[in-house]
Amino acid sequence: MTKILFPVVGVVLVLIGLVWTLQGANVIGGSFMTGSRLWLVIGVVCVIAGVALVARAISARRTPRG
Repeated sequence: MTKILFPVVGVVLVLIGLVWTLQGANVIGGSFMTGSRLWLVIGVVCVIAGVALVARAISARRTPRG
């Protein structure tokens, strides 16, 4: 179950984080988050956390268990 869960949650975090980052950077408009530095930071943190989860899932698949 965790073989699927970590990468899926990681990819979702990256995608949501990218949207929040772009809204916070005033690239995507139409929201209360547009142009807000808080959402820029929250988005970057989500992207980093998502990448870490995906990297952890990939490295767990590559390491042999003995």
